Parts: sequence; structure tokens; C-alpha cells
Amino acid sequence: MLGYLRTFRDYARDRSLRVLGALMSLNDPQWGRRPGQGPPDLDEMWREFNRKLGSLFGRRGGGEGPPGGEARRIGGGAGLLAGLVLAVWLASGFYIVYEGQRGVVLRFGRYVETTMPGPRWHLPYPIESAEVVNLAQVRSVEVGYRNNVKSKVLKESLMLTDDENIIDVQFAVQYVLKSPTDFLFNSRNPDDAVLQAAETAIREIVGKSSMDFVIFEGRAEVAARAHKLMQAILDRYGTGISVSKVTMQNAQPPEQVQAAFDDAVKAGQDRERQKNEGQAYANDVIPKARGMAARLTQEAEGYRQKVIEQAEGDASRFRQIVSEYNKAPQVTRDRLYIEAMQQILTNSTKVLVDQKGGNNLFYLPLDRIMQQAGAAPAEAAAKAGETAPAPEPSTARSREAFRSRERESR
Repeated sequence: MLGYLRTFRDYARDRSLRVLGALMSLNDPQWGRRPGQGPPDLDEMWREFNRKLGSLFGRRGGGEGPPGGEARRIGGGAGLLAGLVLAVWLASGFYIVYEGQRGVVLRFGRYVETTMPGPRWHLPYPIESAEVVNLAQVRSVEVGYRNNVKSKVLKESLMLTDDENIIDVQFAVQYVLKSPTDFLFNSRNPDDAVLQAAETAIREIVGKSSMDFVIFEGRAEVAARAHKLMQAILDRYGTGISVSKVTMQNAQPPEQVQAAFDDAVKAGQDRERQKNEGQAYANDVIPKARGMAARLTQEAEGYRQKVIEQAEGDASRFRQIVSEYNKAPQVTRDRLYIEAMQQILTNSTKVLVDQKGGNNLFYLPLDRIMQQAGAAPAEAAAKAGETAPAPEPSTARSREAFRSRERESR
């Protein structure tokens, strides 16, 4: 038994001297490094330390003490070592919680409290332990690929749409923690829980949508609906996770049918282009047709109004003529005849004259005469000094007819 105590004493002394040497080296950087001074004597240091410790407790130093002093020295060294170990053990309970983090204290594995940012202390292990959880860190999970969209995971990315088509979908989920206790105790592997919830949500949404909706016009809506459904699943499981964003990285048909799908897309684009061209042509033609129809309608309405008013005016004039005719029939008949002939001859450009008792019919081209009369001043101004052209034979004949008619009347 005494041998074990001596062995323990030597071990404690050696450990204490090492700690004391480290402390003294920290206080005096030149300790043990002065010229002509070798390494310190550990036994001498130990005796000095025991002497100081004995004087601290009222024992005189320098002598060898009463019988049994060696056992007391062994007990004093063991007590000092136990004190140091106790101090180290108690110091191991200090920990720091940084901003954006929360500390979860466990006592024999059972939740005790959640600590806020700052320096904290708990009962050292194995009584209590502390788990520091980062709530501000943005974590991400990739579904359908790993690290790069070209590194596909087909068992996660291939999905069936509502119109029985297969599409390849890759998307990423970003999330943060909102409850450290739920995150630590309600889920064994939170990343796998988020991955499975994301895959379940996106498969349900894609299974209720058409292929064109998921690939083209509905990608943003699919991501928003997946975000909402994922959050509902994670809250139902009590994982303490808040989904911050769902990003659709890629959505396309499988590589085996990509060429056929591109042809179908081009055909659809051609169809839309032709529809747009037809619509543009219709937008150009229909307004013109409507304008023309409106113009014809207004013209017809104006003509109808004109005819009605003209008929009403003629009826009023006829009534007035009848009234005058009843007063003077012969005068009215002559007046009507003269007015009718005046109207007819005013609109005519040709005059035929029949001589009395003769067989010759004279033709007066009044239109040509009027044209010549109007063109003569212009030709005279253009061709100054030139002689006037000879009259046409028809004009000469008409003049001769007028002269002969005048002679006959005489």
C-alpha cells in the first residue's frame, strides 16, 4: 500500500512541477535560459513548494518535521492535485454562444434550457452538456442533382406529369432553423427530412400539372406551391425548419426524347407565329371593312334623305304648278315646255338641226367648239406669231347651214 502511495506521490509531484514550471515560464520568459544556468532541479523545486505550502498552513519550514511527515506531505500533494483537477473540471463547463446561435443545455441527456448569445456556464460533463445550434446559417438541399445540374440523380429527378409525360426536374431548397429544440430532438437527420419532404411536394405538384405548364409558363408557380407544401409537411413533422426559398434549376424532357421534343416545340412556335400573323392581318382588314361599311351606310342614309327631300320638294312644286295651271293653262304649258327644253339642251353637247323642207341634217359639235374656244388662248400664248389653224369641215358646214337657214327665213 505504501508503495502505491509513493508511486502516486511521485506522479503527482511530477505533474505539479510541470504545471509550476509552465506558470513560471509564462511569468518569466528568460527562466531557464540565462547563461551559465542549467535546467532547474525538480526535487529542489518540489521541496521549495512544500516549504511554502507548509508555511502557508502554519508549519515551520527547513526541518524534517515530526514522524509521519512524509505521509502528510503525500496527502498535501494529493489534495493540491485534486484541487487542480476540480478547477479544470469546473472550468470545462464554460462555453460561448455567438450572435445568431442558441445553446441547448442537457442534463443527463434531458433538455433543461435554451441559452441566449453570450458567455455561459453549465455543470461539467458528465452531468450536463451543451449543444450550440446556428439559427442564422442558411442551409441548402439539392434534389435531382449533386453540386452541378449535369450530375443528375435520375431516381430523384424523373417525374410523371398529369398528361402522362416524363420530365427531368432539378431544384434546390434553402432553409434555416426556427426552433433549436425541435431540430435536435424531433429529427434524426434533418437534411434527409428536408430532401424527402421536397421530393414528395414536387412530385405531388408535377403529378397534377401538364408537361408544358411545368417546363414553360408555370415554373415560378410550381416553385411557390412546392415551397408552401414543403413547409406544411415539415411543420407537421415538427422538425423546427423554415423553408426560405425553392429554386427550379432545370426542367426538361429526358435526354432520350429531347430531339423529338425540340421538333414539337418548333412546330408549336410556328403555329403561334402563323396565328399571330393571321391575327395581325385580321386586325388590319377588319377595321377597314368596318369603316367602309360605316361609310356606305352613311352614304346610303344621305342618299335616302336626299331622295326623300327631293321628292317632297317635287311634290310641293307640282302642287304649286297645278295651282298656276288652273289659273292659266296655256301659259303654264308653254313655260313647262321651255323649262324642259332648257334643261335638256343645257345637259347636251350636241345639236342636230333639220332644215324645213330639206333632206339635209346639220350637226353642230358644240363640245368641240367649246374646247377649241377654250384652247385657243392657250395656243396663242404658247405659239406667238403662228397662224391660226383652218376651221374643220364640220364647222364650215354648220356655218353654211346657219346662213342658208337665215336666207330661207327671210
